[in-house]
Amino acid sequence: MTHSTRSAADASRADAVSGLQDPADSGAIAQQRFVLSGPVADYDPRVTPIRGDLADIALAGRFFAPHYVAPQLYRALGAGAMLRKAGSDDAEAVSQILPGEGFALLDSTGEWGWGYCSHDGYCGYVRLDAITRAAPEPTHIVHVRRALVFAEPSIKTQMVAAYPMGARLAVESASECGKFLKVDSGWISVRHAIALDARDCDPVDRALQLVGAPYLWGGRGGDALDCSGLVQLVLALAGHDAPRDSDQQRSSLGRALADDEALQRGDLIFFPGHVGIMMDGDTLVHANAFWMQVVAEPLADVIARFPEETPQSVLARKRIG
Repeated sequence: MTHSTRSAADASRADAVSGLQDPADSGAIAQQRFVLSGPVADYDPRVTPIRGDLADIALAGRFFAPHYVAPQLYRALGAGAMLRKAGSDDAEAVSQILPGEGFALLDSTGEWGWGYCSHDGYCGYVRLDAITRAAPEPTHIVHVRRALVFAEPSIKTQMVAAYPMGARLAVESASECGKFLKVDSGWISVRHAIALDARDCDPVDRALQLVGAPYLWGGRGGDALDCSGLVQLVLALAGHDAPRDSDQQRSSLGRALADDEALQRGDLIFFPGHVGIMMDGDTLVHANAFWMQVVAEPLADVIARFPEETPQSVLARKRIG
């Protein structure tokens, strides 16, 4: 997913979670004074937490705002949450917070909160009933398309929940047989989640697991997702943090391939407003609105669908690692 009317990502901003502070410190923060030492730089509003009335405390001294706020860390509940442009269910979805992922809350009004996702700094509005401060720190991430949760450490017991690929879970213990992991809602197979500090999945293998998943603008989990959400998700499972939108990914990920370099498995292909990952030298895996799902199809077919007047159908070919 890309928003071509906006500028490139502000790469100089500090890590999205580095400015998180406890609300108890808000009094000390309110007494601080900040001075702008130079002209205000251009910024990408997608990943710069500033509004007309307030901004993240981490931006003080760089951008002017009437108020600076110390963010409070929340986490998405089991159903996850859509991130929207405005505080309304009718507002356009710009991204998605998967179960267990963090959200840095800066302001709340009624049923909605404004802030940014802790994994990529993407800003927006989220329903307050979809996030909580009580969730423990995640230790694992779901790396299969859908992980079932059972009431007991047995596949013969009741299924009580299900988590999509990308959901983050706090594992409490392992079963005596070693086949299940205990999470807050029940037990999941040890084969369905990996430790966050041991992410090394094959991103193409994970993308192929998602073939057939419906296309959803703003989606980025195993249930439904858009093009850049797919790429961000599978790279995260391989241990590579990626920005949210395709233009940001094109600017920051990997190295550009020379014209005479052949494509190979795992290469990223960037088009105007679109991105996909190569299954091999000829086949692209991508979430797209043409088929309204994730598909694996010849790269040549994707290129051929662009109108003849398109100045450049392939904007970049990038290789990770």
